[in-house]
Amino acid sequence: MRIGVIRVVTTDDGERLDDHGRVIREELGVGTVSRCLPDQPDGVHDDATFALASAKVADLAVRMEREDGVDALLVSCAADPGLSRARAAVGVPVVGAGESAARRALELGSRIGVLDLTTRTPESVTSVLGSARVAALVPEGVRRTRDLATAAGFAASVEAAERLVAMGADTLMFACTGMTTIGLYARLADEVGVPVVDAVRAGARAAVRAAGG
Repeated sequence: MRIGVIRVVTTDDGERLDDHGRVIREELGVGTVSRCLPDQPDGVHDDATFALASAKVADLAVRMEREDGVDALLVSCAADPGLSRARAAVGVPVVGAGESAARRALELGSRIGVLDLTTRTPESVTSVLGSARVAALVPEGVRRTRDLATAAGFAASVEAAERLVAMGADTLMFACTGMTTIGLYARLADEVGVPVVDAVRAGARAAVRAAGG
């Protein structure tokens, strides 16, 4: 089985491009191929960058279906830009990291705390969680994905997760796939005392199931 990973942060660094694919291969034992959207150096972090990404995802999905022999595609962004367009454009299953993470969180708890990148939780998440979203926080000082990849961004993410638990969350979920990139899941899984849902991992599992695995 081969999962196509659509990254919304533009990069020509092969290792960075493969960050999420590597996690998927190691944990699920399936093949991956990763491609990124053009001209999105800061990924998706506001309405404008979401709109730009939404217009590009379907085109990249078509290319990956044609050229890469994928069995399913994962839009590896918790905002799920262009998800419905991509599903309409290709013949293989397409799943979104945000929607998948929210569904997985509801399987694990009923009071979900969301670690966000922006002050407005993505609709892909809120539409699934509904009233089960008891709180949402953005790590202090974090405004774009690249802000997470600093010592201060990592520490602020851990602090925000701890605050969400103190606010009553019985499950945490990441509403930014950049939190996968920095290895936040491994740190929190051992520290916060409640289940933690990583959007890339949840999306990958959903993609494998959709492909019949």
